[in-house]
Amino acid sequence: MTMRTRVSNVAIAVALALAVCRSAIAAETAKVVVTPRADLKWTESGIPGVSAAVVEGDMGKGPSRFYLKYAAGFVAPIHHHSPDHYVTTLVGNLVLVVDGKEHRLPAGSYFAFTGKAKHAARCEGSEACVMFIDARGAWDVVPDSKPDAKQ
Repeated sequence: MTMRTRVSNVAIAVALALAVCRSAIAAETAKVVVTPRADLKWTESGIPGVSAAVVEGDMGKGPSRFYLKYAAGFVAPIHHHSPDHYVTTLVGNLVLVVDGKEHRLPAGSYFAFTGKAKHAARCEGSEACVMFIDARGAWDVVPDSKPDAKQ
């Protein structure tokens, strides 16, 4: 066997070993989260008219995914959240006010707030508003210390 053949065989063996290791690592990190609607555990948030059902993570400690429910008629004054978050509306008619502009978001709509974007929200109509939120850090609600009259 020539030196070139040995080097080629070693290179092939190393590439195969790396591929097997990568597959083993990927298998170890695979995770599945399944939560039927009947298994959601709704808890009061501490804000009247708002409840949450966490499906992954811990809202108070870090990244999490959860449902958030506003009672019909709920109004949230201008505030922000520290973590970036990505939201899909599932039920109801949510109205967001950002920079003085109203955005009507019926079920199936999407929005994202990053960089502590200030906003106000309300749930219009006779049914609750339910959203699914992917929060990238510990969840909080920070009231605006200087409310802007246009919101």
